[in-house]
Amino acid sequence: MTTMDEFAAGFREEPGYLDYGRVGPLSATVVAESAGQNEIVAKGRFGSIEGMRREDQRMRDAVAGLTGFPADQIVFQPNTSTGLMHAMFGLTGGELLLSAAEFPSVTFAAVRAAQAMHVITPTWLETDHGRVTPGQIRDQVGANTAAVAVSLVDSRTGYLADIDGIRQVIGDRLLIVDAIQGFGIVDAPYEVADVVVAGGQKWLRSGWGTGFLALSARALDHLTPVFSGFTGTDRPESWDEVIDPASGARAFTVSNPDCVAEARFAAALEEVASVGVAEINAAVSENVEHVLDLADEFGIPVASSRNAAERAGMVVLEPLQERLTVLSASLFNHGVTATNRDTNVRISAHAGTNNDTLEMLRAAFTSYASVA
Repeated sequence: MTTMDEFAAGFREEPGYLDYGRVGPLSATVVAESAGQNEIVAKGRFGSIEGMRREDQRMRDAVAGLTGFPADQIVFQPNTSTGLMHAMFGLTGGELLLSAAEFPSVTFAAVRAAQAMHVITPTWLETDHGRVTPGQIRDQVGANTAAVAVSLVDSRTGYLADIDGIRQVIGDRLLIVDAIQGFGIVDAPYEVADVVVAGGQKWLRSGWGTGFLALSARALDHLTPVFSGFTGTDRPESWDEVIDPASGARAFTVSNPDCVAEARFAAALEEVASVGVAEINAAVSENVEHVLDLADEFGIPVASSRNAAERAGMVVLEPLQERLTVLSASLFNHGVTATNRDTNVRISAHAGTNNDTLEMLRAAFTSYASVA
């Protein structure tokens, strides 16, 4: 087991970093894993390259431990968008209910699948300022709705979706969850979903090029593996003929995975498991409370939810439009890294966010308040 102090010690970024919703700087564990794996590739020692193939099973076992999906129903993906494309191009008919305010990875996959395959129809959910709730879905799901897609955590509002409640109102329709903004810090009931997709470059801190696609038995029965390459069959190699895709999750692969990326991803997942997602979530929530307290102290309006059950690691600050530039400039001038948008600023705190970073945020808010 890893203690929270040991986990926090693995955050190597300089003070002032509050942008995990965009990208999480690599953890010490991931850096060490990457160095070791790159050394193996560099040396090319007899038998070592073949041995690296074991990283795929290691990665799938690690994802299984955090999602509850069987390891043989999980495949590596280079990013969330690719996994979503696999899922939505694989839908075989009916309407796909989703919010137009979802992160573009979700909406583009839905529309591109509709344009190319002509078998599904995206139906746009009316939401409460981007927040997707079971009640809204219950009121808008129709007889032709075959699937529902939702982000576990909305990237603009920071809202944590109730995927268990959504499952209860949609019945046996497919539930597709883009989990990237909460995976590793939210103890969610992933097993209620049919498709779970996430990348590792944000809260897991395993870098770009890491991710997974997990499919329920129902999803495997209903999805067609449209993009299925030579690795997506039941044979190790298929020379001289093109055979049908495998019947399982491996059908949703195109080529051999990046073994080094799989190792980085597995190392990050194993570290999360050794601490416990619930423990990490508690530490994240405590740091989010600190950010909220600072915002209140300096009179900065908060647009994201204050309810711990409706949030993950993000706080959305939304001052008056004429003061937004001042806030962004104050953060920049004090070395605080955050996401600045046209109408708000998004602060993303992790379990390893320390007092030095929070004091830098305080200094930025002080500067902002003195001008605003």
